[in-house]
Amino acid sequence: MVMSDSFSMSVFKDSFRKMFDCDEGGYLNQGCNAKIEVFTSREFKCCGAVGGLSSLGKKSPAVAETEIGEGGTCQWVAGSLDKNTTVAFYFDINNNQSTTMPANKQSYLQFQTSYLHSSGRKRLRVTTLSHRYTDANMADIVTGFDQEAAAVIMARYAVFKCENEDPLDVLRWVDRMLIRLVAKFADYRKDEPSSFNLTPELSIFPQFMYHLRRSHFLQTFGTSPDETAYYRTVILRENTMNSLVMIQPALLQYSFEEGPPQPVLLDTCSLKPDVILLMDDFFHVVIWRGEKIQAWFDKGYHELEEYANFKALLQAPANDAKQILGDRFPVPKFVQTNAGGSQARFLTSKMNPSSGNVAATDSSTVITDDVSLKVFMEHLIRLAVQS
Repeated sequence: MVMSDSFSMSVFKDSFRKMFDCDEGGYLNQGCNAKIEVFTSREFKCCGAVGGLSSLGKKSPAVAETEIGEGGTCQWVAGSLDKNTTVAFYFDINNNQSTTMPANKQSYLQFQTSYLHSSGRKRLRVTTLSHRYTDANMADIVTGFDQEAAAVIMARYAVFKCENEDPLDVLRWVDRMLIRLVAKFADYRKDEPSSFNLTPELSIFPQFMYHLRRSHFLQTFGTSPDETAYYRTVILRENTMNSLVMIQPALLQYSFEEGPPQPVLLDTCSLKPDVILLMDDFFHVVIWRGEKIQAWFDKGYHELEEYANFKALLQAPANDAKQILGDRFPVPKFVQTNAGGSQARFLTSKMNPSSGNVAATDSSTVITDDVSLKVFMEHLIRLAVQS
């Protein structure tokens, strides 16, 4: 799926061209008519899957009663697969007894994926996993917690719920799940917010949820139904890294002092007059110039030999953006803007408004009704530690 204003734009033309990219053997980089089947050990079952697939309605002992996404089956079909296609599977423990699992009990999970290769041959990939169950106190769950994958799993589940529920109700559900998680695994003393502490394995997860709440996946204000459907469709099929970029965009800073580009906070404090920022949110690649940089550009300093370093500074983000545009499918929209420019909204709307609602004279200040990440965390901590 590609979203573009017209068929003549590079977003459509380049994306359409990439659909026919071939491997070294001359075959298309995709498989067709894929079937995925799940097998589990008897202690847990599969609730369902969320992604670019449909249920085949096949029953087995591995099917759970609770359904999430395309549930009630152990086998699914997908029209096509490529190197970035990812499916989220959800499982539930089937041990309803009062006794806990035996010590060092292992669980087993197997995926069997068959598909038709572009060469006409049918291929089968078998992936088998094994994990150890934890004790009833779940003391060692945190050490194995993958907060990046968990954020994408939550995002997909929330997007799927939006198909049948009001987005505001889904937002409240995300908040409840986040509060339950940190209340369970954080270290704190009851009714003492100052004692709250999250381990490194969990520390970034609330930040992901903060940006998810503000994203186009759950917020439909200012976007058309077509745009909303496009954003939600893409996040349901992309891999973890690409999905994380959609949830919390990557931001690089280019300046004379720092040397190579440096990753910076997705925060309004990064909007400085003497820097260039490159933001990648998967759907858009934005180059933003600060007021000083734009003023020097308007005066044509980059065209003078004695300012070759300034020309190199302008060229660096352009080269990095070109590489992103060349590697990604679907091709993102490229935006070139500056502080106070009309298209600066593509960048500022994604940023944490740490300086929002403050009277200021410079154009880098973002005026918004959204709460900042700091306020969000303060409310989260207070709700998590209360008796």
